[in-house]
Parts: sequence; structure tokens; C-alpha cells
Amino acid sequence: MTDRSDVPTFFVYGEPSRVLDVGFLHVETVMERKSLHFGRVAPHKHPLMGQITYWFTGEGRYQIEDRTWNFSAPAISFVPSNVVHGFAVGEQSDAIVVSISDDLLRAMAAQVDLTLDTPVLITGEADAPVWRRIAVLLDMVMEEYRGGATASERMLASLVGAVLSLMARLGGNVGFEAASPVVALGLELRRAIDRHYREDWPVGHYVERLVTTPHLLDKAARAVFGQTVKEMVLERRLLEAKRLLRFTIRPIEDIGREIGFEDPAYFSRFFRKRMGLSPTDWRRQNSEATGDG
Repeated sequence: MTDRSDVPTFFVYGEPSRVLDVGFLHVETVMERKSLHFGRVAPHKHPLMGQITYWFTGEGRYQIEDRTWNFSAPAISFVPSNVVHGFAVGEQSDAIVVSISDDLLRAMAAQVDLTLDTPVLITGEADAPVWRRIAVLLDMVMEEYRGGATASERMLASLVGAVLSLMARLGGNVGFEAASPVVALGLELRRAIDRHYREDWPVGHYVERLVTTPHLLDKAARAVFGQTVKEMVLERRLLEAKRLLRFTIRPIEDIGREIGFEDPAYFSRFFRKRMGLSPTDWRRQNSEATGDG
């Protein structure tokens, strides 16, 4: 098992982790970064986004946490944020990589058939109907993304959602829970926070819900996500606040209450401390609801 304390954290491979825009989505091929990895990508993780990797040619060896597979194209994986992964492939191998921010994945979750909080790797036959559809859809994703300013965020999200649902049809929901107890507990914590972050639970409630101890829960949160449990809850609230500010026209006070802040002034201080702008100013710069996105 890879020592998680030594695992590098990236934005995309070779670039330091950074804060992502709400609704962030990035598309490139593996070999566009060949000069950085030469076909051997060491185990790493992404703290803020999940990734689809579709191997359309070649073969190699893929690692997710403590499991490894030898694969030949076509093969496709989905790896949630903070899950360790890496690969070694031959010179003729290449893949389309779609990186999707956690907030966008959360918004998509109800509309796709794949479970989005556990990793999966699927292989198959290129001439099978579902694999042909996946290839076509991801070619469309790449083409739309490369349209630059003319690219449609909604179209990209719809296409990516269709790919995730086709992965479920191929058996992706079988997947696996991460073998490490620390990683498994960390993923369970994130699921619990997604369900209850609005309720302003103390950390002890999460300890009770997950039938663990404060020490083990804090260890899992720090090891998997690099944050305390309380920080994870606050970051989840921040993500939801940004989504509502950008994509709706709801009043600031309503958004604060929606994510668990009854005091509008406290919500504004919380938001400004983390984003450097008031909720109103951040919305003005980032809102799609007003037609600027």
C-alpha cells in the first residue's frame, strides 16, 4: 500500500493543486503531458476533482490505491477525488482524461447511474455497442472542449454524464470500496457530510453516525482529504454556496440559510474569509444566472 503521507497532490498531473472554479471541467489526452511522465505516472491524487480516463489505444498497468491491473484498450476508469492512482503504459498508448470538479460531480450525481464516490476500472471489446458509444461521446467531449470560448458547459456536462451512465451499464457500479480502512472511513465521512452539512452537526455526531472514534475519524479526514472533519464540513458548505451564487438568483440571505448559516452577517464573513470577496461581489464576477457565464 502506498504511504498516503508521501503521495503527491496535483491539479492535473505535474501541476500543483489549486482552488477550482465552480463547475470546473478539463479535458486532455495522457500523451499531451508525455514530456512530464514518459508513460509512467507515479501514484498521486487530486483533492478537488474526480477523473474519467478512457484508454482508446495501447496497453499498460493501472493502479488504484493498493490494487493493480494489466489492461489493454479499450479501458475506462473513474477515480473520485483524493483516491491514489497511477499507471505505466507503452509508447503507443493514449487516453482521454476528463477532470471534473467535486461540485460539478455532486450536481450530476442524481442524473447519472454510476456511483461517484468509489473508484472503478472497466475493460472490454472495442467493437461492443456500449464501448462504441463511449468512444463517440468522449470524442464529442474533446471536440466541444477544444472549442474554447464557444464550448457549452451544459453540453459538456450532459455528455460526460452520459459516459458515466454507460460505465454503470458496463458493470461499473460493482467497483470496489477502497481496501484501506482509513480510505474507506474517509469516503464514508464525505458521504455523511454530503447528506448532513446543512445541519451544523458537531464532529461527535459524525463519530456516532459512522460508529468510530474521534481519533480514527480525524486520522481518516487528514489522511484522505488533508483536512479536519470541521474543515471538510465548512468546505462543503462553501462549495454549495458558490454553486447557488453562480447558478441561481436566490437572495444571499436565503443561500446562507440553505447551507446552515442563520445569521446573514456570519455567512458573509465566512465567505469573504475564504474567497476574498463578499458573496455579492463574488456572484457579480462569476454568475451565470445573469447571463455572464
